[in-house]
Amino acid sequence: MNRKVIWSAQLLVVALCALALKYHYSTATVDQLRWILAPTTALVESLSGRSFEFESYAGYMSSDHTFVIAAPCAGVNFLITAFLMLSLRRLWRDRFHASWSFLPVTAAIAYVTTLITNTTRIFVALEMQKYSVEVSWLSANQLHRLEGIAVYFGFLLVLFMLTERRRTGNPARLFLVPLLVYYSMTLAVPLSMGGYRHGAVFWEHSLFVLLLPLLLLLPFALITSFVVRGRLRRSTSE
Repeated sequence: MNRKVIWSAQLLVVALCALALKYHYSTATVDQLRWILAPTTALVESLSGRSFEFESYAGYMSSDHTFVIAAPCAGVNFLITAFLMLSLRRLWRDRFHASWSFLPVTAAIAYVTTLITNTTRIFVALEMQKYSVEVSWLSANQLHRLEGIAVYFGFLLVLFMLTERRRTGNPARLFLVPLLVYYSMTLAVPLSMGGYRHGAVFWEHSLFVLLLPLLLLLPFALITSFVVRGRLRRSTSE
């Protein structure tokens, strides 16, 4: 079969997998999300030392009833984002030569990364609640939103760096991959689904999502640029 046809089919399958998971998440109850909530909660319990009990249609409730790991805490959107980033990057890098085995591999990597990322995000939120962390110019919801964006995009960048084989070239152009995929999932998709109808709440959230990743990206790009230039100097001097 023509390699271009196979590549197009692989691209279509990746898109369909992402859409199917997005649809499942949009309609699933907390009971139907236990495939990701249960292992996440187990990791949170191990890390925090706190215990949680599952309550049908509510989520995993802490023993003191002050924190619940519910459906919005499942991290499925991050799972989709990570899967798309890994899959699309692989298809572009090995275009017309990628084997079908990349699909289960990237799905498994994205799932494990999501568990680690979401566990970290929830643990940080628990610690912030425990120590009553406050920022005078931010509301509790805004602070929680900032924490979530920082953890999710930070881990997405780390995942990209760990899986990216290319070590030369323009670091800024490389980092456009996770940034554009993240923006697509957190801004373009909600906007296309009518998120703007929520008014000021949506636009405030969009502003946080737009600006914070750029601030987080700057040190990653500088460090990578420094490393790449160091390697180029060593290679030219040898």
